[in-house]
Amino acid sequence: MRVRVWDGLVRLLHWTLAAAVATAWISGHWPPSHFDAWHHTAGYVAGAAVMLRLAWGFVGHGYARLAQFVRRPRTVLAYARAMRAGRERRYVGHNPLGGWMVLALWSTAALLTLSGWLYTTDWLWGYEWLSDLHAMLAWLVATLVVGHLGGVLLTSWRHRENLVSAMFSGMKRAPGSDDIA
Repeated sequence: MRVRVWDGLVRLLHWTLAAAVATAWISGHWPPSHFDAWHHTAGYVAGAAVMLRLAWGFVGHGYARLAQFVRRPRTVLAYARAMRAGRERRYVGHNPLGGWMVLALWSTAALLTLSGWLYTTDWLWGYEWLSDLHAMLAWLVATLVVGHLGGVLLTSWRHRENLVSAMFSGMKRAPGSDDIA
């Protein structure tokens, strides 16, 4: 039996953020004069997706809610230890490490949007430190994306569940007796 975990808005915002970050990354590494508009637009779309998803995390339902998947540090560390030992329990929604990865990705994407916008203002245009900060945040988000994808692949393999498919369909295997719903 399968259950709906990710609602349509969660999935739409997830893939919108993924596409916007990829577009901003690619357009930010081409000659600036040709792709500035793409880069700026993708950055603003990423920022908007983060803000909308954050809002939905407070007013949405079930697995969309932040309170459902953002766990205490002690729970996250216990999950990491169990995972290292190969005995972590399956979570129907985000597991504790996944919940913190979500927060890290959203925070970094939001800071990227802010630093990118600030760089276009008369106030801070041309400041090297802001350009360096923006570049550092871009590399950080790329690193987090690699970690996120690694976590998705590892968790999919360990629990015999295609999480990429679940983020498209919204459906996952129903919780078993040892799973955490």
